[in-house]
Amino acid sequence: MNMHVNRPPLTIRLCGPRGFCAGVDRAIQIVVLALKAYGAPVYVRHEIVHNRYVVEGLEAKGAIFVEELNEIPEEHRQQPVVFSAHGVPKSVPEDAQSRNLFYLDATCPLVSKVHKQAMRHQRLGRHVVLIGHAGHPEVIGTMGQLPEGTVSLIETVEDAEAYQPADPDNLGYVTQTTLSVDDTAGVIAKLQERFPNLTAPAADSICYATTNRQEAVKQAAPGCDLFIVVGAPNSSNSKRLVEVALRAGATRSLLVQRAAEIDWDQVGDIRTLGISAGASAPEVIVDEIIEAFRARFDAKVELAITAEENEHFLVNRELRSIELTREDMAWVNG
Repeated sequence: MNMHVNRPPLTIRLCGPRGFCAGVDRAIQIVVLALKAYGAPVYVRHEIVHNRYVVEGLEAKGAIFVEELNEIPEEHRQQPVVFSAHGVPKSVPEDAQSRNLFYLDATCPLVSKVHKQAMRHQRLGRHVVLIGHAGHPEVIGTMGQLPEGTVSLIETVEDAEAYQPADPDNLGYVTQTTLSVDDTAGVIAKLQERFPNLTAPAADSICYATTNRQEAVKQAAPGCDLFIVVGAPNSSNSKRLVEVALRAGATRSLLVQRAAEIDWDQVGDIRTLGISAGASAPEVIVDEIIEAFRARFDAKVELAITAEENEHFLVNRELRSIELTREDMAWVNG
């Protein structure tokens, strides 16, 4: 069957910025460089970033993913273990030291910055209010910087409404880096209305990449019959992009991991398609999905760019002398 006969026209609005942020790029580079420097296996505690393709690609190169450090066998104690980009509780590096493990921390510097802001609130005698999603590794990591009982997690405006602190005049907040900018503003406004002395962090906790990707989607979504966000179901920032697209006026929005999972009957007859990608989604998958649409539609791609990103975070000092080539990263960057 010739798919090129009478392919319907399609305009694809491709958002920029999209895909890898500097923290994700750095975390993946750390694993790739550690494999080059120390050989396989390199252990990684928790998914390095929330993306199956990335995890499987690193496994193919010799990375072994574990949930806890006690899963690392005795004979591999000399091999490095990498902590994921989401950050870890203080107990994890302490545990690694007590086991004589060599670890490389791939926590995003912008997550580490939130950890420091939370610790600063606490040092100055404030109870810490963390706005975020229960159970997300980043939230577990941030709460794990501080003593038990010194942090309260708030997820929604309703939580902010119901929250009863011991000392309403001594509160400081921080947020997870990957939240909805608009939703979080609502939660903070509610907390400020109830607790006028609430102290903000010295810098915004929601990171530049989350903010930029949401802004680009917001601009591109109005008038889209379908909006596809490339990303994983356990990726907080990707799920937020789906919500942003719908709220901004896309008729439908889907979170898609790979082209193969697109249900073309469900896609149906569309004229305008929006595409963005979460911060842990590789550009090669964006390309794969665009190609899948090109095979079925007479597609033209328009760039919907709202910002330029040129952030770059250095890898750990131990790895800086190892050369990283384009080929080393081509499996994700294309």
